[in-house]
Amino acid sequence: MTVELDVDYQQSSVGLPDEKMLQQWTEVALLQQSDAQLGIRIVDEAESQMLNRDYRGKDRPTNVLSFPMELPEELELPLLGDLVICAPVVAREAEEQAKSLQAHWAHMVIHGVLHLQGYDHIVADEAQEMEALEIRLLQQLGFSNPYGND
Repeated sequence: MTVELDVDYQQSSVGLPDEKMLQQWTEVALLQQSDAQLGIRIVDEAESQMLNRDYRGKDRPTNVLSFPMELPEELELPLLGDLVICAPVVAREAEEQAKSLQAHWAHMVIHGVLHLQGYDHIVADEAQEMEALEIRLLQQLGFSNPYGND
């Protein structure tokens, strides 16, 4: 498997995963892909809120946003898209949910990469499928069920 990651840290902060961890979590989440290119941008709450407002109509920061690449069908490129992850929101959620910061980061990366591959959680059946997949992938990495119902 060849995964090309472009990681952009908006600002350095304690507790951010390094590129090796991001690479590992991304590779686990790439289910059927043998080659993939994607970007991960780690941002503050102001940028997350702006993007969430402009692209989803929700005027608040969020943990992870996924921007799938929309290419014409005739182009067969391994470009999946981009993830934007808000470091302060991830840290706050980890603390509120009594999870390790690393486990929550792994969950957010896997969650976002699954979105880039077309998984969603708006409809109940799709949400169950996506959550079951997240649980299984996180267990492969040694993390417990992020939804807390082990």
